Amino acid sequence: MEAVFTDVDGTLTTGHRLRSQTIRALERLSEAGLRVVLVSGRPAGWGEAWARTLPVDGVIVENGGLFFVRGARGALRRVYAEAPGEREANRRRLRSEVLRVLRQVPGARLSSDSAYTEVDLAIDYNEEIRLGDAAASRIESLLRARGVTAVRSSVHVNCWIGRFDKLSMARRFARVAWGERLTPEDGRSVYAGDSFNDAPMFQAFALSVGVANVRAVLDRIDAPPAFITRAAEGRGFEELARAILLAQRGRRSALQE
Repeated sequence: MEAVFTDVDGTLTTGHRLRSQTIRALERLSEAGLRVVLVSGRPAGWGEAWARTLPVDGVIVENGGLFFVRGARGALRRVYAEAPGEREANRRRLRSEVLRVLRQVPGARLSSDSAYTEVDLAIDYNEEIRLGDAAASRIESLLRARGVTAVRSSVHVNCWIGRFDKLSMARRFARVAWGERLTPEDGRSVYAGDSFNDAPMFQAFALSVGVANVRAVLDRIDAPPAFITRAAEGRGFEELARAILLAQRGRRSALQE
């Protein structure tokens, strides 16, 4: 095992908060020499804060719209999926399409943290308001009919215009940050997640793990994880971290014999 890619909401968080035990699990993985990368639908503003404060090697945010990585001298660098002109044009059109859809779904509104996005936008359905699955599905359908990519996390309907997702940006992150080609099917890296927008990662990674709350969407997700933890949310990630570290210790012991 060389790298751990993980979603944040509902995977690292427990009840929308990061437990100290979960942060310690990230620290232990890093201390064991594993590279840890967060992969989230959350805004760029969150991503920069995570990259500066959490024990991780990088942060991919806005469902692959951009990522943060430290350069050779420690300076934090941000890399976008699209060139500036394309990004700006897509952003203008996206805002117009999203506002059109918001008017069609009673109670729908942008997430409060959409103010800190640079590429995508998010519609709150399960964080500060409770729209329910039917409304979330209608939002997705209306956006897709307008040519907008729309996919749910555990809290928001994330929407964007552009040819990127979590997986495509994870591959680019590996090239830029490590000078390597990411081959998730070879079992050298693991992905942990819990919701619909994790499906591309679940499908690509031979070692894909859903924390137990993923069971709520298994009948509707495009690609399920290969494995599911016993515990939910952050405790499920802690369970996964313990299993990875135990396997690492076993491998080192075998090499020493």
